[in-house]
Amino acid sequence: MGRRKGGLSFYRKKKKISSTAIREIAEWFFLVFTAVLIATVLVLSIGMRTSVIGVSMEPGLYNGQEILINHFIYKLVSPKRGDVIVFLPNGNQNTHYYVKRVVGLPGETVQIQNEALYINGVLAEEDGSYDKIADAGIAENEITLGSDEYFVLGDNRNSSEDSRSGNIGPVKRENITGKAWFHMASSGSGMGFIK
Repeated sequence: MGRRKGGLSFYRKKKKISSTAIREIAEWFFLVFTAVLIATVLVLSIGMRTSVIGVSMEPGLYNGQEILINHFIYKLVSPKRGDVIVFLPNGNQNTHYYVKRVVGLPGETVQIQNEALYINGVLAEEDGSYDKIADAGIAENEITLGSDEYFVLGDNRNSSEDSRSGNIGPVKRENITGKAWFHMASSGSGMGFIK
């Protein structure tokens, strides 16, 4: 007598993965890998990372906060008033990077009097978020910037070592590493672009 076919079967049918699904998954992984590779190459080729040292840029940037620097942009354009730049004072390779805001451009005159900043003899237009400047430093007397010099100040004007200090003075273009453009999250703020 023959066995009956059609009773209970404990064998499962093997599911087949279609070649179309495998191809789609492979394409997706390739696109993700390519995007990560391009992002890494861009950051490493045009940018670098450093930390803010001190409280001179508060409340926008905090001590120890990491920032990304675009060191390629100033090969194409000149720094503008209001840019937050990263530089080595006097080109000194044995010091940390300084992070400050550009307030005076090449060829301009800069002076601090009556606790305020004057550019070319005119009171600088600032948004009012900065403290009055208690110490004018070397800018107590009018300073004329050279054709490749920038005058920089920290946003926290009364707790900043910047162009007012005799050991820093105006910053030469050749000593500017790049533009600070993005800050990482810290206890004081989230991630974001630098204004």
